[in-house]
Amino acid sequence: MSTTASAGTVTRPWDRSAAQVAADAATLVGSAEISNATLRRYLFGLLGVDEVGAKGRADQLGTRSIKTTSKAWALEAVISMIDLTTLEGADTPGKVRSLVAKARTPEPGDASCPRPAAVCVYNDMVGVAAAAAKGSGIHVAAVSTAFPSGRASLAVRLADTEDAVAAGADEIDMVIDRGAFLSGDYLKVYEDIVAVREVCQRGKRPAHLKVILETGELVTFDNVRRASWLAMLAGADFIKTSTGKVQPAATLPVTIVMLEAVRDFLAATGVQVGVKPAGGIRTSKDAIKFLVAVNEVAGERWLDPDFFRFGASTLLNDVLLQRQKLASGVYSGPDYVTID
Repeated sequence: MSTTASAGTVTRPWDRSAAQVAADAATLVGSAEISNATLRRYLFGLLGVDEVGAKGRADQLGTRSIKTTSKAWALEAVISMIDLTTLEGADTPGKVRSLVAKARTPEPGDASCPRPAAVCVYNDMVGVAAAAAKGSGIHVAAVSTAFPSGRASLAVRLADTEDAVAAGADEIDMVIDRGAFLSGDYLKVYEDIVAVREVCQRGKRPAHLKVILETGELVTFDNVRRASWLAMLAGADFIKTSTGKVQPAATLPVTIVMLEAVRDFLAATGVQVGVKPAGGIRTSKDAIKFLVAVNEVAGERWLDPDFFRFGASTLLNDVLLQRQKLASGVYSGPDYVTID
């Protein structure tokens, strides 16, 4: 098992071997056998979520006022944590290249502006994005495993992942089988994640794995907590709220529950798993609320693109406009930022 965080050593989840992931899971569930029975016993032994309390805490954190130098820092941090996303059936190679160009130069004429962490695209656009992003340090994330529904055989979902990794994806955003989870087949969800992680690790350059819970379909906050822990037990590098295709998507209360989960997983195992809220975060004001929650709930060590991301398609433009306002003292219009 990894050295606990209290001892001062933190393990990055993607640095663990499959054997280490399995050993950590076995230690936590208290059994060498990972089965539906042992997973159910462990997951239902987690503390229940006070939904009213979680929503109240989100409301309280959302009232924090961030101004001047703190706001300037927060805007820069938000940009650096964005997975700039296009996930439309009408996506073209030209649109993807335009998205990458925006990520490479978010603020033309201002070299001090940070770049987003990644661009996020469908599998068939990974090669285009990877070629356009080459040498920039911008990661390419691919939505995989029959995104957004996950309704396909495991063989198809693994082939989907393998195709993305082979095309140059640095990160894989997989969806869990929500039907299996809601019907209590926790072992299936666990084994699916383990299998996808194995494909991610197989390439010349292993891809990080973000596990999408699709919290809008999980019904309760208790399920969100259980799904978060299940994904981490199976080896997720990140837990992600949503596909962006189901409402509600990323909400602050749900993200707080997930931040509590990664904080507690770090305390238990010494492994720091990331969090990615995605879907519906469109303004810098909303994004900064999430950063406040990260700092207050999980801690400062998560205020890093390696461990916190925003999945968003339109957020970047609003943050750029706010950044321009801080620099010039006046608001610019939407014509002062690029569309894609």
